[in-house]
Amino acid sequence: MKMEARRFLLLLFLLSLLSISTAATTRKVRARKPCKSMVFYFHDIIYNGKNAKNATSAIVGAPQWANRTLLAAQNHFGDLVVFDDPITLDNNLHSTPVGRAQGFYFYDKKEIFTAWLGFSFVFNSTEHTGSINFAGADPLMNKTRDISVIGGTGDFFMARGVATLMTDSFEGEVYFRLRTDIKLYECWQQV
Repeated sequence: MKMEARRFLLLLFLLSLLSISTAATTRKVRARKPCKSMVFYFHDIIYNGKNAKNATSAIVGAPQWANRTLLAAQNHFGDLVVFDDPITLDNNLHSTPVGRAQGFYFYDKKEIFTAWLGFSFVFNSTEHTGSINFAGADPLMNKTRDISVIGGTGDFFMARGVATLMTDSFEGEVYFRLRTDIKLYECWQQV
């Protein structure tokens, strides 16, 4: 009798596991709405040997055939750039900054113009405090590109989401402006 009871309990346990795993695989996926949406612009002025006063980024690593003043040939492959760019609410470089975009990007393919980004928006305004952290591939030839929001601090504590980048302006090898449309899907309220 004890053996039959054990078998029955084991069978009941296995059936419950099977029903749980089946329910998990047939569950509907709902489209989630962002808990916070924001748009910012960041302005990158690359140091070119003549603009030290205004530059907000610099090449800190380059392939052997290149130098650290001008971007390398072959789609800038191998260049590593660090930046500390102003963030504004509109596309005017001379608008009051609400923070800084700080991080790096490197050009990672010879065949096509593409980069990989890792950076933070560090806010210093009365509207926002803290930072939002980003990382991801940036296929520059696409009109829009999505990168991951991988965390944050302050008002953006543990934020998760996606940022859609769009090159809003491009002036040769010296200046570009990115429109950054941020949609957060995980927002925490600090008490």
